[in-house]
Amino acid sequence: MIAKKVSVILIACSFIFFESCGVLQTFQNISRLQFKLGSVTNLLLNGIDITTKTRLEDFSSTEILKLSTSVINKKMPVSFVVNVDALNPNDGSGGKPKTDYQLTKFPWTLLIDEKETISGDLDSPISVPGSGQTVKFPLRMQLDLFSFFENKSYEDLVKLALNISGRGNEEMNIKLVAQPTISSPLGNLTYPNKLVIVDKQFTN
Repeated sequence: MIAKKVSVILIACSFIFFESCGVLQTFQNISRLQFKLGSVTNLLLNGIDITTKTRLEDFSSTEILKLSTSVINKKMPVSFVVNVDALNPNDGSGGKPKTDYQLTKFPWTLLIDEKETISGDLDSPISVPGSGQTVKFPLRMQLDLFSFFENKSYEDLVKLALNISGRGNEEMNIKLVAQPTISSPLGNLTYPNKLVIVDKQFTN
């Protein structure tokens, strides 16, 4: 009777051990996912397409009048798309299993010049296959620059927008703080810590 109980306990312990190993392996694989800011596209500043502009002198007199009037009215709406690069290195090499994942949630906060602005999430889940190749997914942004940078002149706000687009005289001045949730065989798993995602290098 005692031997039978010991056997049951050993089986239960073995099950817990292997289950724990499976959970640990899943977390390790997910933690290898990497993210980076890609290009910024479709940028409209107060309705003006600035994707072909690099400096204030590229704006027409009509556009400058429109922008300066907007600031006088204490508004400077901007909309754009931030394309995020996701990399899943779990491609089956190095003795690790090939694993495909789905990004189900990606709650993010946008930082411009280190200042927190708007927040959002994915429009729909994103598949990130274990192919070792980069997957790009868009995040649509819309905000009023004046409400966050009301002390800046219209010239400064234009330069700020150009830097956001990556076409200004200074480096891209945006970051994302995000906390991804990944679908896995164990269910949806959320990163324990938030990631700071920049355009220079992949973050995981």
